[in-house]
Amino acid sequence: MLNAAFILLSLAVLFGCVLAVLHLREGAAPPPWPLGALHGLIAVAGLGLLALALRGPPHGVAQGVGSFGMIAAMLLAPAALIGLMQLAARLRQRRLSGAMIGAHATLAVGGFVILLVYVLAG
Repeated sequence: MLNAAFILLSLAVLFGCVLAVLHLREGAAPPPWPLGALHGLIAVAGLGLLALALRGPPHGVAQGVGSFGMIAAMLLAPAALIGLMQLAARLRQRRLSGAMIGAHATLAVGGFVILLVYVLAG
């Protein structure tokens, strides 16, 4: 289950990178909101699988990364909430705040890197 969560969250990261490139293009229209919604659905599914995987047997305790799964989940959860706020703003035809995008990306990338270490070291 942990591997499935990692794969889904990897897909979410890939979609997030595409969204970032589309958003940062000079003079271009904002990315289509369905792409952002798909990114969010994949990420929330991955977060749900991660939560289920963390309920199972301990993972990575011998390598000293036993708590990394919980730390990753605690970073990814607020990233998901900020992403939901971004989708709501986008649906109301408002421009997304750079600070909100930065906070979302920082939390998501931090959580993903810690999850990567958790999966590979455990």
